[in-house]
Amino acid sequence: MTFPLLDTFKRPLRDLRISVTDRCNFRCGYCMPEEIFHERYKFLPKERLLTFEEIERVTRLIVASGAVKLRLTGGEPLMRQEVETLVGMLAQIEGVDDFAMTTNGYFLPQKAQLLKVNGLHRLTVSLDSLDDETFQRMNGRKSSVEKVLKGLEAAEHAGFEHIKINCVVQRGVNDTQLVGLARFCRDRGYHLRLIEFMDVGNMNGWRMEHVVPASEIVDRIGSMFPLMPIERDYDSETALRFTYADGAGSLGVIASVTKPFCGACSRLRMSPEGQLFTCLFATRGTDLRTPLREGATDAELSALIGTMWHKRKDRYSEQRSSHPHESHDKVEMYYIGG
Repeated sequence: MTFPLLDTFKRPLRDLRISVTDRCNFRCGYCMPEEIFHERYKFLPKERLLTFEEIERVTRLIVASGAVKLRLTGGEPLMRQEVETLVGMLAQIEGVDDFAMTTNGYFLPQKAQLLKVNGLHRLTVSLDSLDDETFQRMNGRKSSVEKVLKGLEAAEHAGFEHIKINCVVQRGVNDTQLVGLARFCRDRGYHLRLIEFMDVGNMNGWRMEHVVPASEIVDRIGSMFPLMPIERDYDSETALRFTYADGAGSLGVIASVTKPFCGACSRLRMSPEGQLFTCLFATRGTDLRTPLREGATDAELSALIGTMWHKRKDRYSEQRSSHPHESHDKVEMYYIGG
């Protein structure tokens, strides 16, 4: 097999996002709305989840196939018991340049130091508003802003640098609060990433009129803090990047809806039960858990991964732009991470 792996559009495999659990303690409407994911909702039983050893084995094979960036996601990854042990296992894999986690921050006071000492490089914390009423309305009233701010403090105390803040922007919900969030991140040295509300999955009630376009987001913040565009760090980076004209840091805008970046997408996603997905908006995955547990060799698993990637032709966001009224069932974001 030729490396690096290339798909049908000559896109290399460079990023692996590992969802370690489908559970979350928040109920954000754009991901896990409370009316669907209520207290009686049946999440995956433990026996269907990949073990840490299975995750580590598959990750080694995918890194050997070209991936250099790892990100742990969920659900909320810190709800997976002893996830810091998995962090320590994955941190030992040679060839990984960047190892990060996306979290809602709620459990960081208990976990940040453990994540750091076990080898995690970076943290991205979701924070959709600094206004407590807005924040609680967006997360299903499962947490106050103060809980997440304490998590950020714990991350800094543990020694994490270059912390990123993710904010999903929804018109009529939190779009009038972006300047305040930008000011907060500027003052504390956090890198803010503003994300257009996306039609991930089938349950979040997505409509185009709820999307605040990247251009409008940039204009709103730029009116208070002048911005200058800068080049992406690498071809497959998801965010449009800007620096503040006064030198007080930078921010990014992920414009998957209005400015799709499928042409450079290098991301592979693994679900908690070992399904590999080649697109955030995919309808089905490739099962690795079954061959793993039936005794497949590393060579057989690598061949399965390679064949899957070589056949990859996903470019949903570009197709959505061309055919906005077409729809299809998609895997849910809580299942494979953002």
